[in-house]
Amino acid sequence: MKYPISPESTVTLHLSLTLEDGTVAESTFDDEPLTFILGDGTLVEGLELGLYGLRPGDTQRLSLFPEQAFGLRDPEKVHRLPRADFPAEMALEPGCIIGFDTPEGEELPGMIVSTDDTSVEVDFNHPLAGRVLIFDVEIIDVVLADTDD
Repeated sequence: MKYPISPESTVTLHLSLTLEDGTVAESTFDDEPLTFILGDGTLVEGLELGLYGLRPGDTQRLSLFPEQAFGLRDPEKVHRLPRADFPAEMALEPGCIIGFDTPEGEELPGMIVSTDDTSVEVDFNHPLAGRVLIFDVEIIDVVLADTDD
């Protein structure tokens, strides 16, 4: 039986993530499909909502606005840090992503925006924040949360 996707279903699918300019940022179509439990945080909420009711064999194209995906860009997440806080041998090229330790002990990625002799500008926004994203999905399998099917 082809069950529809519902809360806490285990879903196996192929997906591609494309930017508005046509750049494919990620795709599983030429690789192994992705398996996850709906609601476990693997996918952004806007994409999960668009999957409800789909069944194995279904395909779907979803365009998500920033608010439905990784949020709007927040200028307060761009910080200028002292160059002395970085190892002297570290290459700090614009576009480079570096992991920073938070006070809570977690790692937070930041992208180098610019650098000069005294400071480094780092953007802590998600790299896809502020972008319209296009997801293409093909549902391969759905296992309901309360069954062994």
